[in-house]
Amino acid sequence: MLQQQQTRTNSRGEAYVIGPTGAPLTLKDLPPADTGRWVIRRKAEVVAAVRGGLLTLDEACDRYSLTNEEFLAWQKSIDRHGLAGLRTTRLQQYR
Repeated sequence: MLQQQQTRTNSRGEAYVIGPTGAPLTLKDLPPADTGRWVIRRKAEVVAAVRGGLLTLDEACDRYSLTNEEFLAWQKSIDRHGLAGLRTTRLQQYR
C-alpha cells in the first residue's frame, strides 16, 4: 500500500515528490490539463502528486476534468494491485 509522501524542494526551489518511476515529479512534469489518453504512468503521476501534496484532490479533479470517484478509483486500484491495477484492458481481472 502506498503511503502519503512528503513534499520536498529541489535546488531551484520547486516542490516535488517521487513519482511512480522513482524520478522526482514537479508540477511542470505532470500530464497536460487537456490529456485525453490516460495511460498507467499518467494516472499514477496524478495520484502521486495528490498524495505528495503537489495538488489537492479538488485541484486535480478540476485540472483534469475528473470526478472524485474516478480519481479515488485510481488510488484504490494502485493500493490494491499496484500500477497494473490501472490497466483498463485488464479491469475485470482486478475487480
